[in-house]
Amino acid sequence: MLLNSKGKHRRPSKAVRIATLAGVAGAAVAVPLMGATNASAASVETWDAVAQCESGGNWSINTGNGYYGGLQFSQSSWAAAGGTQYAARADLASKDQQIATAEKLLDMQGPGAWACAGAGGLTNDGVDPGVNPGGSGQSESKPEQAQPERQAEQPTTRSEQREAPKAESRKTVTTPTGDKVKKGDGEYKVKAGDTLSKIAQKEDVKGGWSKLFKLNDDIVEDANLIFPGQQLHLK
Repeated sequence: MLLNSKGKHRRPSKAVRIATLAGVAGAAVAVPLMGATNASAASVETWDAVAQCESGGNWSINTGNGYYGGLQFSQSSWAAAGGTQYAARADLASKDQQIATAEKLLDMQGPGAWACAGAGGLTNDGVDPGVNPGGSGQSESKPEQAQPERQAEQPTTRSEQREAPKAESRKTVTTPTGDKVKKGDGEYKVKAGDTLSKIAQKEDVKGGWSKLFKLNDDIVEDANLIFPGQQLHLK
């Protein structure tokens, strides 16, 4: 994070902001701005420590706050230090690419470009981090993963899930208590208020309700209990 607002990498860290609110004189300049030198460089371990303070060490972070990647580049700083040759934003670049860009920003602005420079021990020590940023484009650590097999399977799985309830609903009826009873496939559909006796009389079933009960004993377990939606055989 940058400690000064003009022409800097990013806003002060949480620790710096707290110190400023507490009224500590000069707390917003926790790390002195060192002039650029031709030997500006730091080790990968140092950049890891800075990233741990800046972003919790998440090199692909994008929280929507306007700062991106492990070292929390603003978009303007990322572009100014040449990061766009690797990716449009820092969070889309690899760790090596972010460090390579940070090295250039370190050379341009010194360690004061990051409020976490002190926490990470960042200095212009001339140590070559030895990173390999590779070519342009998004981070190699985050390739797009095509999954044609899984996508092809999904419609079949969803179809099977839809068919199962339909098949069950064709065979059963839900009672007022939530239980399920056999539906049957007869020609008469039971309505609310029906009894075997009423149905036998209305449909002129020879043998009355007892005959009707025998004809449908595969779905009616109790002659006194039939349910709307059940379909009874009349002969």
